Amino acid sequence: MFKYSKLATVALVAIVAAGGIARAQDAAADPVVAKVGAVEIHESELKLGMAGLDPQLANLPDDQKRVAALSSIIDVKLLAADADKEGLQDTADFKQRLAFLTDRELHNAYFKKHVVDAVTPEEVKARYEKEIAAIEPQDEIRARHILVKTEEEAKAIIKDLDAGKDFVEIAKEKSTDPNKSEGGDLGYFAKGRMVPEFEAAAFALEKGAYSKEPVKTQFGYHVIKVEDKRKQQPPALDQVEPQVRQLVMRDKYLELLEKAKAAAPIDITDAALKTAYDAVNKQEAEGAEDAAPATEGQQ
Repeated sequence: MFKYSKLATVALVAIVAAGGIARAQDAAADPVVAKVGAVEIHESELKLGMAGLDPQLANLPDDQKRVAALSSIIDVKLLAADADKEGLQDTADFKQRLAFLTDRELHNAYFKKHVVDAVTPEEVKARYEKEIAAIEPQDEIRARHILVKTEEEAKAIIKDLDAGKDFVEIAKEKSTDPNKSEGGDLGYFAKGRMVPEFEAAAFALEKGAYSKEPVKTQFGYHVIKVEDKRKQQPPALDQVEPQVRQLVMRDKYLELLEKAKAAAPIDITDAALKTAYDAVNKQEAEGAEDAAPATEGQQ
């Protein structure tokens, strides 16, 4: 049975101050969903709470996530009010943590404004075209195969093919591979996708030809036919748009950081920490330069 109290204990919600959050929406657009004493909880806070739930709750139905978020917010409001009465907001530890969290949220807001929301479709398209142009298309083939258990069976099939029998029909009748109903069609594939023995034999065949000798692999004996040869087709933009967008966002973010660091030189006084920091930043910079194209590995 669904346990609201149990969910509340594992819910991680965005920080909500005891006095509430400044809202641009009016009351109709941002209604009050609950009250804790005189403190109102608005729909906007509930949405923040839902967005900040622990990942293990992410797959719950929305109505259950709303209850989990509300339960957690109520718990926060209750204890935040008591903490306020005790004056914990005036302690040095609290002020230090609040300053850190404020900086982090400002970083996130700046990132959203100047990186996430600043990416344009034109930038994504241009980066996609750049990545595609940098890829050397691989050769790929479309092949069919007939898989049998013994070499004798494979040789008999080759004789049938030599006599003019149809490859697809033989595959449907005699192949032991699960794709026999499709006439043994393996679709298009590049090198590195099949076991070595099969790959070597398949790529050695001309378009329209079939293997004249059985090809033995760990799966049995194959008779292979190459239907087509072509250069590998790059994926369409809509197939890789999220990955390309990530590359554009990464570049924008790094550019922002470079400008910020140039304007405010960093001085790390701890020698060991400075060495480690410099090493990590050098590694990240090299990794950014050598990053694989977003479309690499797409078939």
